[in-house]
Amino acid sequence: MAGMSAEEVVQRYAQAIAQGDLAAQEALRHPGWSADCPQSGERVTNPRDYRSIYESYPGGSPQSEIRRLIGPEDQWVVTPSNTAVRVAGCGDFWWSEWSVTYPDGHDYLTVALLMMRDGLIHREIVYWSLPFDAPAWRSQWVQHTP
Repeated sequence: MAGMSAEEVVQRYAQAIAQGDLAAQEALRHPGWSADCPQSGERVTNPRDYRSIYESYPGGSPQSEIRRLIGPEDQWVVTPSNTAVRVAGCGDFWWSEWSVTYPDGHDYLTVALLMMRDGLIHREIVYWSLPFDAPAWRSQWVQHTP
């Protein structure tokens, strides 16, 4: 968007996703925007279809929480749920880490790769994974993170 840095666009986009603000998401997307989901082999190519998916999700829309937005210089912000996250800029290429809770109660860890064009979000590639318990056999060689 005019007058905003890439970092500001990505921050606002992440906040709009976390808040379920579809209009704000659409305003920050490039006209050629698309979102790929490699694990399911799907691509969403327009905001109207994205909105339909979001609004039609069985049991209600998922709840998202930003974990991190990554780039070369670190800054810290607090999300609406009071989680501190790292936010940094890296030109037109970003990645973000999310915690997503679906209506069925499953919590997923999500990574989104974001590419910008003309100051707007142009392409997203999103991966989802269920958390799992680390195997005991390797506990002597690792540190456990929250």
